[in-house]
Amino acid sequence: MSESVDPATRPPAAPTAGGRPGRYARRAITASVLGYAMDGFDLLILGFALTAISAELHLSQPAAGSLATITLIGAVLGGIVFGVLSDYVGRVRMLTWSILLFGVFTGLTATADTFAEIAVYRFLAGIGIGAEFGIGMTLAAEAWPARARARATSWVGLGWQGGVLLAALASAPVLSHWGWRGLFLVGAFPVLVAFVFRARLPEPEIFVRARDRRRTFPLWQLFSTRRAIRTSLAMIVLTSVQNFGYYGIMTWLPTYLAGRFGYGLTRSAGWTAVTVLGMAAGIWIFGWFADRRGRRVAFWTFQAGAVVSVLVYSQLTTPVALLLGGAVMGAFVNGTIGGHGALLAELYPTTARATAQNVLFNAGRGVGGLAPVVVALVAAKHGFAMAIALLSTIYVLAMAAMLLLPERRAATLE
Repeated sequence: MSESVDPATRPPAAPTAGGRPGRYARRAITASVLGYAMDGFDLLILGFALTAISAELHLSQPAAGSLATITLIGAVLGGIVFGVLSDYVGRVRMLTWSILLFGVFTGLTATADTFAEIAVYRFLAGIGIGAEFGIGMTLAAEAWPARARARATSWVGLGWQGGVLLAALASAPVLSHWGWRGLFLVGAFPVLVAFVFRARLPEPEIFVRARDRRRTFPLWQLFSTRRAIRTSLAMIVLTSVQNFGYYGIMTWLPTYLAGRFGYGLTRSAGWTAVTVLGMAAGIWIFGWFADRRGRRVAFWTFQAGAVVSVLVYSQLTTPVALLLGGAVMGAFVNGTIGGHGALLAELYPTTARATAQNVLFNAGRGVGGLAPVVVALVAAKHGFAMAIALLSTIYVLAMAAMLLLPERRAATLE
């Protein structure tokens, strides 16, 4: 049975390649961008709060660090569960529930008095966090005109950078005035966002039509044929490389700057912030480039740029070169994140699109989570400069994976 939708708010049919985005498309993009922004905001405030939590609850460093790991484990599980449910129940509905889930349990973290309580709340919040990327990318891709699809999904990717920036600006003053509990109460803000932007936003028409013709469990469709297996494995390589490079560089960049060049915390943070701004610029440029020149050319260009820029950055020694090099490296290393949303949307049918987005991206996030450990092990033997230089080689693997994927720029979604 098709979903009952108020005719006044029913979205138009899936936009054509030459169509212009309407009010529904803009509202869908807003909901997706804000959802992913709250994702980035929530994860970063945990990092800022760990020192204060450890001091109050007398946690060891490994115990405190495990809270981030527990959150990511919840995110992987949430990505799988919410992705499948989104293909059954609806994109907007599950986006709303995921925001509510991590908003509520982020807020409840402020009430915790033991490590066990915080761990449970962080795991449950992580489940909601894991859903945001895939559902938001799917909603954006299905609502926006095909000619600008990569730009739309790149805007969703920029939401993460906005959330991280907001957390960086808000954390210090909130911690100084209200402590870590106040910081997590601020993190409950997504609950309000969910209600405001879910109101009268119906499901994409393409989803409503496709739901009636479902024949196969969505997760199975990712590996049901030889072509599907090849496509899914290639996408896991792409998302793993992107996440591995991101976490490997961003986790250790302040330490690298401090250890090799003697930069203090404030200066290292400033140099790292420039790298993050470069990442945001790269995401925006990639979306425009992928819509103009095609997915394969755009990915190859940015992957080749990542190989060169990471290798060159590891050899820089002057402040100005490090500042400019960090921005360029950030643009190439993280610029492709929005492109994954467009690529996955065009490679999988509507009946399994959100599942593909969430499962394959979170598989890559799981692999990427190993990067800080791998970089640390290499750095222990050969130094951080060598460890960062070696990260450049992983992008060659991503370039090879692109050979397994067809060019689907501006394709009509099935």
